Amino acid sequence: MNTLIKSMPGIKWSKEFNMAYLSNSKESISLIFNTFRGVAWIDGKYFFDKKTLKPRNESIAKKRIEHWKSKVPESFLNKLILKRYAENTINTYCSMFGQFQAYYDDKCVNDLGEFEIRSFMKNLILKGKSDSFINQMINAIKFYYEVVLQMPNRFYELERPMKREQLPKVLSKSVVLEMIEKTRNIKHKCFIAMLYSSGLRRSELLNLKIEDIDSNRMTVSIKDGKGGKDRITTLSVHLLQLLRKYYKEYKPKEYLFEGQKGGKYSAESVLKVVKAAAKRAGCRQTVTPHMLRHSFATHLLEDGIDLRKIQHLLGHNSLKTTEIYTHV
Repeated sequence: MNTLIKSMPGIKWSKEFNMAYLSNSKESISLIFNTFRGVAWIDGKYFFDKKTLKPRNESIAKKRIEHWKSKVPESFLNKLILKRYAENTINTYCSMFGQFQAYYDDKCVNDLGEFEIRSFMKNLILKGKSDSFINQMINAIKFYYEVVLQMPNRFYELERPMKREQLPKVLSKSVVLEMIEKTRNIKHKCFIAMLYSSGLRRSELLNLKIEDIDSNRMTVSIKDGKGGKDRITTLSVHLLQLLRKYYKEYKPKEYLFEGQKGGKYSAESVLKVVKAAAKRAGCRQTVTPHMLRHSFATHLLEDGIDLRKIQHLLGHNSLKTTEIYTHV
């Protein structure tokens, strides 16, 4: 075996790791397999990435790194990108940790201990920050110390606020239909119809590509959704008709819904569209895109659809998450 290793062109020895190595290239991989074919079994799973980096993450790296790297350690931002966290999660973590770092701007965050972190969290509580905000801050801080710096569960004893079980806010079928019917812009009409009839999250809607719509199978493919999961959800006949009309008028090139200058439509604009549609429909409560997803699940359950089927359509890991709709 040693003779074969020494015979390989370009082979080098690492004193640090006490092992032989080659440059990381396709040629080196081919050389390894050809040299040891029939002699040794090679576990090649680490040579190949099953998933390629999605354009979404390339976009984050280009557009957001300059914005955030002056506010958070670059190692923090790079680790979030390399782990392929969703754009919203990256923005949330960077915003949270940036506030933490700014609070101790006279100290190095690497030298802070549990006392300083608890003092910071106490300050947030005294300021009246929400439970959700506190939890997100804890997640961001733990990510830096435990994932980036690899300190083993150093702050696992940080107390989190008790999770309050809040029932999803749901719209009636008549209100949803009014929202769709009273929206004149065909693109905006498609937003509302798709969030509702396919049960999408706002980020999933914005990440849709043209090829994700399958009119033969009447399905919508969600790729790299929450938690990095793929799933298939429904495409209604009415929605397909709206999408065809929209496509003829707007002719999107890559993403199903694009901004005026191309690229993905903004999340803030979708929120404005939904709020305006709810107002036109005479709805007094504040309506968000996620309420349309909640309404989708609740109305399916009311129509007698099996809970596990709804779980699959929503992309929930656990049936317990879906069961909350049984209490609405």
